[in-house]
Amino acid sequence: MSNQQQKSSHVVWHESKVSQTMREQSNGHQGAVLWFTGLSGSGKSTLANAVEECLHGMKAKTFVIDGDNVRHGLCADLSFSDEDRVENIRRVGEMAGLFVEAGILTLTAFISPFRADRDKVRSIIGERFIEVHCNTALEICESRDVKGLYKKARAGEIPDFTGISSPYEAPEHPELCVNTGNHDLSVCVNQVVDYLIQQHVIEAT
Repeated sequence: MSNQQQKSSHVVWHESKVSQTMREQSNGHQGAVLWFTGLSGSGKSTLANAVEECLHGMKAKTFVIDGDNVRHGLCADLSFSDEDRVENIRRVGEMAGLFVEAGILTLTAFISPFRADRDKVRSIIGERFIEVHCNTALEICESRDVKGLYKKARAGEIPDFTGISSPYEAPEHPELCVNTGNHDLSVCVNQVVDYLIQQHVIEAT
């Protein structure tokens, strides 16, 4: 038996005296994860941050977990290989689950290219998982290419780049499919917020 297995066998889960329901009642809304997925340049981070700004204006308790940001700390030890991409999303899924228990509306912006990994996060979060597909055609993402990543990927300078040398598996049945390629940001934000109101995650103000 490995040291990790020995350690795990002695780990005990401690229940909090403050429940998720109590936290949500205090916050005035449910905890949930809005999982924004899409190609690089599809507008995930832009939309997630704009939605958070809107929700914050509605007095909701929110937090954005950005794909680039976690690579500076939580997942700084991971590469962009298929194996490390899986671990990257697993870690974020576990962290997002803790935010949900805190009654926080958590918005994540990750390419998360593999359907199985997103499904794994869904199994962690449960019914509070809201998959938002930022549906933007590859050519539009490339035309934006703010970071110059597609150009480098086409030149072979970036291996395992989603959409070029590594696949992106689009969601088959997302809770929301947002046309971030052709619709104005305000339209996309309203679509997400309206969904949260319709599902009684938050109350209209």
